[in-house]
Amino acid sequence: MNFVAFRMLVGDRAKYLGLIFAVAFSTFLLQNQTSIFANLMMRTGNQIGDVTDADIWVMDPGTRYFDETKALKDTDLARVRGIEGIAYAVRLFKSNPVARTSSGTFAACSVLGIDESTLAGAPRRMILGDWRDLAKPNSVIIDKAGYLMLYPDEELRLGREVELNDRRVTIVGISDAMPAFVSFPIVHARYAEALAFQGRQRQQLSFVLVRGKPGVDPEELAARISDRTGLKALTTRQFQAASMNYYLANTGIPVNFGITIAVATIVGLVVSGQTFYLFTVENLRQFGALKAIGVTNLRMLGMILLQATLVWFVGFSAGSALTATFFNITLQQLATRHMVFLPESLAGVAVFMLLVVLASSAAGLRRVWQLEPAEVFRG
Repeated sequence: MNFVAFRMLVGDRAKYLGLIFAVAFSTFLLQNQTSIFANLMMRTGNQIGDVTDADIWVMDPGTRYFDETKALKDTDLARVRGIEGIAYAVRLFKSNPVARTSSGTFAACSVLGIDESTLAGAPRRMILGDWRDLAKPNSVIIDKAGYLMLYPDEELRLGREVELNDRRVTIVGISDAMPAFVSFPIVHARYAEALAFQGRQRQQLSFVLVRGKPGVDPEELAARISDRTGLKALTTRQFQAASMNYYLANTGIPVNFGITIAVATIVGLVVSGQTFYLFTVENLRQFGALKAIGVTNLRMLGMILLQATLVWFVGFSAGSALTATFFNITLQQLATRHMVFLPESLAGVAVFMLLVVLASSAAGLRRVWQLEPAEVFRG
């Protein structure tokens, strides 16, 4: 009977290919959009995660996400350092000056000013140069994407000079920083030099980076800092989650991706369901003939489920292959670097599309169960 079910499925090639296309197209859209959406949301916290020297970020109580900063007082650093359980606490300054090159290219940058004595917060993943070279005067490290933005179509090379707020600095390193949500070049410099790039303000301190002593739970330490100082203290994961939640709540990204995902779902349900139902109805004579020779309803159920599973497997495999090809191509592009096909998307869409195909076959299955064998022999 399984062979008969298979022959019935592939006998009408046009409808069989239509079923495969509907499932493959829905699979591709769902996997593509869910993976891109998740990758975009992860970018909101990438700059936070790139700072590997800190367990806890201390900031103004009104700060909601990484790119929104309100300066702290210098005395806040001393207050944080006075909390028990802290191994060290250092400054971090964040600003957005404009970088200019000798060729006239310019771009707004995300500059991170790190502690001068420890260099805590410096990038650890380097393509060229050494992060320790930031200790040299008038030096900066820039990420690869930012370098190519300022020097398009040129090879990576150290020693170039960049102008930031009328100050000339030398690129001593090129980092492999994870892409941020906003595609600004990411520049690391020593704290005092980063202040000079922005211009003097009354208060300069953006964040305090804290590392707890061994054995101290970061969440408990963050809560202790908040209680004792009145500032907001979040672990790295908590700060990343807060930044992601801000973009989810205050941008149109979830709506835009939600519409595409809804369209893919409708295509999967309606097109697959209608095509599979019509396929079953048009084969009622064959099912009736099988009933007439004694095939039970339970066996019919097994045949239809086999057909549905085959359609799901072939269509899902084709759609997943298209998605993997898409991400393999875009992974090589500068703007979409580090965007990957997430395994969670693969598994989730697999289960969802299987349910869609099984639900699509349910309506046709009801017709088969109600079919009387005698109907096969009527005019």
